[in-house]
Amino acid sequence: MTDSIADVHAALTAPGQPFEMAEVTIRGVPTRTWRNAPADLREVLEASRERGDATFLVYEDERLSFAEHADAVTALAHVLVDRWGVDRGDRVAIAMRNFPEWSLAFWAAACVGAVVVPLNAWWTGPELEYGVADSGSKILFCDLERLERLGPHLDDLALTAVVVAKAGDAVVAPALRLEDVVGARDPGRALPDVHLEPDDDATIFYTSGTTGRPKGALGTSRNICTNLFSLLLGQARNAARSGGAPAPDVAPVQNAYLLSVPFFHATGCHSILVANLAFGGKIVIMHKWDPERALELIEREQVTTFGGVPSMVWQVLESPSFEQRDRSSVRSIGYGGAPAPPELVRRIESMFPGRTPSNGYGLTETSSVTTQNIGVDYLRKPDSVGVPVPVCDVRVVDEEGAPLPEGAVGELLIRGPNVVKGYWGRPEATAEAFLDDGWFRSGDVARIDDEGFVFIVDRAKDMVIRGGENVYCAEVEAALFEHPAVTDVAVFGVPHRVLGEEVAAVVRLKPGEEATADALQAHVRERLAAFKAPAHIWFRDEELPRNPAGKVLKRQLREEVAPTAG
Repeated sequence: MTDSIADVHAALTAPGQPFEMAEVTIRGVPTRTWRNAPADLREVLEASRERGDATFLVYEDERLSFAEHADAVTALAHVLVDRWGVDRGDRVAIAMRNFPEWSLAFWAAACVGAVVVPLNAWWTGPELEYGVADSGSKILFCDLERLERLGPHLDDLALTAVVVAKAGDAVVAPALRLEDVVGARDPGRALPDVHLEPDDDATIFYTSGTTGRPKGALGTSRNICTNLFSLLLGQARNAARSGGAPAPDVAPVQNAYLLSVPFFHATGCHSILVANLAFGGKIVIMHKWDPERALELIEREQVTTFGGVPSMVWQVLESPSFEQRDRSSVRSIGYGGAPAPPELVRRIESMFPGRTPSNGYGLTETSSVTTQNIGVDYLRKPDSVGVPVPVCDVRVVDEEGAPLPEGAVGELLIRGPNVVKGYWGRPEATAEAFLDDGWFRSGDVARIDDEGFVFIVDRAKDMVIRGGENVYCAEVEAALFEHPAVTDVAVFGVPHRVLGEEVAAVVRLKPGEEATADALQAHVRERLAAFKAPAHIWFRDEELPRNPAGKVLKRQLREEVAPTAG
């Protein structure tokens, strides 16, 4: 191992170097930024044209080159402006599974200055209706499954147009087929003439809400473009820490990323979709996650990077066809979104020798990457989420907000050009989480060691992370309380080897009432996305334990029931 991380960062960010930093005032706070990062997403799309016929998107037997993608985006962007009058700041929602058309909708809206609103494709009809209505979206891009869920609610939404991808002949007016909307593509046509600024509103990503309603995190072009250079910085630091560049006899090949996480997450959008368009990578899209299919695509498409959340990596490593597939193209395995056990690091090193894994930490509110742990540093400290990228500051504070000394445990605060503006239409929630001096309250409990490595110890928020999906307990509790037989309930997470955590509930029924676990699970699934439904439900005759303030003692309940979770 060569120089310290601090020394490497100093060298990489020195004046005149690719990762040189500059100070910019953002919302009144002097902030370090990447001097050479793209100014906006439109700039990223325009630059991608230079990659021409190289493959950008692969889905089943479909292939779309960088040039074809840019031409389709341009055609759709003109429709947004010329046909539907979409202007800067108008909201455009996307509710569909991972299809190539997701990318077309995202980039077309972004390039004309609209605010893209990616909605969780697993949401129910009422949840999707809420996202469209709360954001005030003008246009909706969706697929047939989401159209079916939203069907009963469309008349209540003030939408100018509903455009459906992968529709075939199944779309009924007034909905439109996306392929008809895009129409003929004029190669090399210029985008509509729209001037963008780095701090223009660009995205609204919804995060599960602690009070039962998701909040929309309002991001900017600067937030997303910062992430691009933060990703590059991590790779450059790893190369320096590992002793330099690859051997000269290794021929450069196009990176191929096996997409296993949704585009509607900040990771899938900012760190995969945007990053691969910017850096020339190929994205191989799976119709749905399946470890056997993943190994098949790794072999067929010569995938260089795969990952997602730790549970997906576990499933690939334990696949019965693992040894029968050619995995020689894989150069890196990256994951995040959930805690990764050190045993997973050891398994990867054993089964993919020389392809060291990486992990990172970020939230929707930090536009993906805040810290990174890569290569030799990950092997040293596999239980850490790494060090912050140089444009980000982190600190740990006590309950009063006072900074704590090195190694102390407290809430993790984050500041940098990757932190979003706040929550859409939620001034009180914004004021609570986004402090006046630029710090964002992550809600995670952490400690920072003498080298600057961050260790996530616990969560201050009442939340379960199931396979990378955030589930706020209050939202599930609210759904269970709607059942006529339920008089009290507590929802929390229990450990799961593959998913990290599963949602669990302890329920007390009203005297004389009856309900089964299956019935309560079905009740929740009618109201919330299926992944939020408790996998385990225990019934309790006596009152739930509470502290003097009346708060349920969930840790005590978890300790009582977790050994029986199985």
